[in-house]
Amino acid sequence: MKWKQFLTPAKSLDTNEAKAFMDQRDVDEFTVLDVRQPSEYEQGHIPGATLIPLPELGDRLHELDPQKTQLVY
Repeated sequence: MKWKQFLTPAKSLDTNEAKAFMDQRDVDEFTVLDVRQPSEYEQGHIPGATLIPLPELGDRLHELDPQKTQLVY
């Protein structure tokens, strides 16, 4: 696991800031990452979000493009 990435400060965005971020960029520039459980995701999620439950994240980091901004919820 690339543990150093977890020491990089992350910026928090509120809902309005996240929406503005997504509206101002091409969808190919970022990934919306949903780290909730599958049942929560099925109840409702941001369209286009990628589901990787938090307990699986460490083993599935290779699925994320490191060149893209990750919006995690």
